[in-house]
Amino acid sequence: MSYADLEFIKMCRDILEHGTSTEGQKVRPHWPDGTPAYTIMKFCEINRFDLRKEFPMLTLRKTGIKSAVDEVLWIWQKKSNNIHDLCPHIWDEWADETGSIGKAYGYQMGLKHPFREISEEGLVHAFPAYYAFAENDKGERIFADLKTKREAAVFRNGKWHMDQVDKVLYDLKNAPFGRRIMTTIWNPEDLDEMHLQPCAWSVTFVVTQDPGSPKLTLNMILNQRSQDILAAWAWNTCQYAALQHMIAQVCDMEAGEFVHIDANAHIYAPRHIPAIEELISRTPKPAPTFWLDPDIHDFYRFTKDSVRLENYEVAGEQITNIEIAV
Repeated sequence: MSYADLEFIKMCRDILEHGTSTEGQKVRPHWPDGTPAYTIMKFCEINRFDLRKEFPMLTLRKTGIKSAVDEVLWIWQKKSNNIHDLCPHIWDEWADETGSIGKAYGYQMGLKHPFREISEEGLVHAFPAYYAFAENDKGERIFADLKTKREAAVFRNGKWHMDQVDKVLYDLKNAPFGRRIMTTIWNPEDLDEMHLQPCAWSVTFVVTQDPGSPKLTLNMILNQRSQDILAAWAWNTCQYAALQHMIAQVCDMEAGEFVHIDANAHIYAPRHIPAIEELISRTPKPAPTFWLDPDIHDFYRFTKDSVRLENYEVAGEQITNIEIAV
């Protein structure tokens, strides 16, 4: 049976049996009918998965891997904050009339920052051969994909500037045992202009090497400030595990441990409890096999069709019409 199912069942029981109710308290979320959305919550639920053993996919209910990957690439690859660049409609409630969700998620990932340790040699080593030095329309020196014109780095005011994703790729190729390989989209300066302040706000990468192994192992920690267990836990878990596999592959590493930390893990009570009880009463199926296109070695070439699940069985009918608190 899937280890992700066992973790989910244990976590749900822990929340239901030992959690704190917020009923009657001042809460921000509300239901579409305007009533407060109360929860039963637990502090700091931690789930740890070894991606070398199996892919953390819930079988108690079906999760669309391609849709989940489409969203994580929307943030990490497209670096977009507009729902018109995203196939799933999960962000529609937070978008304005232009489709923007404000200065959140992909917007933060796309901001370029100065980094003093970046070198031209390091840029050449970190990216495929079709990246080269050039000049953009502003007259700035850039290091870019000559096919798509995507700028991986821009030279400004005596320093190379990169966004957080490209800096992760750069560091993993040039200094993989560094202790500062991470991203954060919790930017206090822009919080007021985010339509939803980020739930999954930080990712940390740690590289290890097993004795005698020729390959390095890429481990990853996902930090979430808030987690709607019914609506999003399975979705977030599988999409960030897929992201870890993608980054490991393009850096010629093996995906290792994935640690998922939820500071406030909650079940909306009472509306989500019947569905949770139904799910955890089911008998889990074996974990499916995750497939990632082995021919892709540039993170910016992955699409939702670069992944698939093989032998994915689910334990029961889909849970539908899940109310989402906003």
